[in-house]
Amino acid sequence: MKKTKNTCYAILFFASVLVLGSCGSIGDQKEPSLLDSARIVSVNGTASEILAGLGLENKIVGVDVASTYPGSLAGIPRIGHSRKLSPEGILALNPTLVIGTRQDINPELSGLLTSAGVKTLLFEQNFSVEGSKQLIRSMADSLGLSTGGDSIIHALEADLEKVAVSRPRETKRKVLFIYARGTGTMMVAGDGTPVQKVIELAGAENAVKGFKDYKPLTAEALVAADPDVILLFDSGLKSLGGIEGLLEVQGVKETKAGKNRKVIEMDGQFLTGFSPRLGKALQELSTKIYE
Repeated sequence: MKKTKNTCYAILFFASVLVLGSCGSIGDQKEPSLLDSARIVSVNGTASEILAGLGLENKIVGVDVASTYPGSLAGIPRIGHSRKLSPEGILALNPTLVIGTRQDINPELSGLLTSAGVKTLLFEQNFSVEGSKQLIRSMADSLGLSTGGDSIIHALEADLEKVAVSRPRETKRKVLFIYARGTGTMMVAGDGTPVQKVIELAGAENAVKGFKDYKPLTAEALVAADPDVILLFDSGLKSLGGIEGLLEVQGVKETKAGKNRKVIEMDGQFLTGFSPRLGKALQELSTKIYE
């Protein structure tokens, strides 16, 4: 009888261990995933690329105007420019999660979203190779998708290795970036801008120095810089009427770039987004500069 009772106790003990092992202790129970029934609004083009790379495109219900890649995002509602966001435009999409960088959403807007019950995930974006990797890693880890983030980073590193191998070993060419919205708005990029960093990573040098951010383009400064190459966003070149329109801008024809019609146009998000496609952007830019 005693043996039978001990056997029953043993069975009950092991059964309780199995139940606890399958359910986990109260302290170890995981919170519901951020991605359970998620409705994501991305307010940053690079964030949108990373989300798509992590396999979350089907959970995105709204994006900013810079979210142009992948092309399938074109069918998703737009909430406007990241620097001109309104809480009404975002909340109208009934999001559960808003994702972007700290430069995209100010504290006031973040507070309004939180008050409305919407969680916001905002990340640091540093415009460098390591900054790109860190943004990918931070987003992936925060969403519980670290393995997917590692895969994106490995692909980026493979692209960057191709840039290092193919970079020309000649005198660096001078590249002048012009931000244009018609002839009435023409600015050149100085020190500390993402486009300056992209130019340098592509093995060239910025044609203008000595000032930060952007300043208006003048004919005198253009001639003095005498760039080998002029670089624009494709939308900017289009606003000028193409290469022929650019050549009519005062001072352009007097530069080496103008005389040789050495003008490069690239998609803005692709060129300066420092996204998972950074390596591909640098390959294309370097090739176009030195071809």
